[in-house]
Amino acid sequence: MSLSSFPGSSLSSSSSHPLVPYGWDTSWADAFAPYDAEGLIAGRVVRVDRGQCDVVTADGPLRADTAFVTPHDPMRVVCTGDWVAVEPAGDPRYVRTYLPRRSAFVRSTSSKRAEGQILAANVDHAVVAVSLAVELDLGRVERFLALAWESGAQPVVVLTKADLVPDAVTLGHLVQDVETTAPGVPVLTVSSTHGEGLDVLAAVISGGTSVLLGQSGAGKSTLANALLGDDVMDVQATRDVDGKGRHTTTTRNLLALPGGGVLIDTPGLRGVGLWDAETGVGQVFAEIEELAADCRFHDCAHLAEPGCAVLGAVESGELPERRLDSYRKLLRENQRIVAKSDARLRAEIRKEWKRRGAQGRAAMEAKRGGHR
Repeated sequence: MSLSSFPGSSLSSSSSHPLVPYGWDTSWADAFAPYDAEGLIAGRVVRVDRGQCDVVTADGPLRADTAFVTPHDPMRVVCTGDWVAVEPAGDPRYVRTYLPRRSAFVRSTSSKRAEGQILAANVDHAVVAVSLAVELDLGRVERFLALAWESGAQPVVVLTKADLVPDAVTLGHLVQDVETTAPGVPVLTVSSTHGEGLDVLAAVISGGTSVLLGQSGAGKSTLANALLGDDVMDVQATRDVDGKGRHTTTTRNLLALPGGGVLIDTPGLRGVGLWDAETGVGQVFAEIEELAADCRFHDCAHLAEPGCAVLGAVESGELPERRLDSYRKLLRENQRIVAKSDARLRAEIRKEWKRRGAQGRAAMEAKRGGHR
């Protein structure tokens, strides 16, 4: 049964359409129209597991095989959050294709090959969960934010386990530290145990699809349960020795929220390597890129160049040195990742190294000449 023949519904977006709670709208209906004409079924992937996926459709949930979709390219496999066209019958049923993605959260794989791994698709908000039970790792927050901005989603930082910081002044300082690290990003504090701050977060993510990101032990599954109003996700105790948890969630699961919106819960991410995220890095460190516009040289590396506005801001105390160090680190990492798969860029990097080396040698020669 196609969507157009579903009782009381059509391919257009309406409040009564059974897929609206999962994000279906007129734009998706228009994109799916050619496949509807072929008799295929529209649905959203709620879970992927070993070459198969669970799909929610207007007819109810079904299980489908993903073999028809390119299986050997990590960027083109079916993933949680995709809207797909599924065969109306068969044993097994197959996903024929997925609709063009509006956004995609991608990280580099742990493989030595230059590959990206897509974690979630068609996401509007990237909720970065950060536990207050352990010392804040601002560098990791910046890394998550770079990936989130690059994906096309709006990041939101959620400081979980706020009940473990009872002193309001201390909590305020922690929030301020994260706000400085995340310019232009909402920073919320929540306590899933006491229910504090959940109403604000639920309102923020009620209008679309959100992916929940963070390390193991950040309280993501507990937070997901609190937002869902039910113990849907398993929760394990956090180790007292280091505040870290085990991988409670082992797959990415898409769940409709009772207050509106859709939530994708993900396993705890130990590695969050950048994948072609230069734009995202620039947005995380927007104040540095703004300062760089006033540097004397347009290609200033902010290392020791005369007239460097960025270094000037560090010297004056306007810009924390930690921020500049983190900015350099993420840009270098991103450049290495991109260069692995881009021969032209590798050549440009080598050329730039030679140019800088020649400049350094010329400067040394000039210095020596001045002392003769």
